[in-house]
Amino acid sequence: MAGLAGIIVLGPRIGKYKSDGTVRPIPGHSMALAFLGGLILWLGWFGFNPGSTMAVDSSLIAHIVVTTNMACAAGLLGSTLTAWLWFGKPDFSMTVNGALGGLVAITAPCAFVSVWAAVVIGLVAGIIVVPSVVGFDRLKIDDPVGALSVHLVNGIWGTLSIGIFATAAAPGGGPDGLLYGGGLASLTAQLIGVIAVGLFTLVLSLVAWFIIKQTLGLRVSPEDEARGLDLSEMGMEAYAKDSMR
Repeated sequence: MAGLAGIIVLGPRIGKYKSDGTVRPIPGHSMALAFLGGLILWLGWFGFNPGSTMAVDSSLIAHIVVTTNMACAAGLLGSTLTAWLWFGKPDFSMTVNGALGGLVAITAPCAFVSVWAAVVIGLVAGIIVVPSVVGFDRLKIDDPVGALSVHLVNGIWGTLSIGIFATAAAPGGGPDGLLYGGGLASLTAQLIGVIAVGLFTLVLSLVAWFIIKQTLGLRVSPEDEARGLDLSEMGMEAYAKDSMR
């Protein structure tokens, strides 16, 4: 939500949207590095989710490792297949974001759901990444890496999934969710949390971003944006031109 507020106040990149309102894609420079970053995050999540137990509980840690991994793998497959059907060909950036979406979605429920539920949660996460990325673009919300679709949308989905798939039989314990006879109590609690935290964060962040924009400034000059921040911020280019020409 804080990222959404920042995007709203900052505005889209120059040239992102054509005069007729259609989207002009601005692709990243290296899909290999993007995939490497995704793999590093996948590995890092095995410290993040199990480490959140704050105790050396072998059964709980093992369960969380498995649910985390299965959700990520399912998210990768879900986004790949959805993009393939939607665009007529696989989109590698969607594949990476689907894996990350699965990781985000399983973070909240990782200790409280079964392995099969983790697969469903991850699969749904991967599927919804694709229309989410497209939808934000159509709303002229310029999100260069799909962070809103991965973290905001799937953060909400993962939080709500506790109220649907949680089972007291899981190592994390806790109340049963909707599918295990727990009724709407847990799902309602998660929904209230999503709305309360979301609105609080959005409003506070909008105020913070606006203050920064009016004081320190929030974006570089159009000239610096056009030539790239490698030069204006770092004094060098990532890909140096032939200086002998």
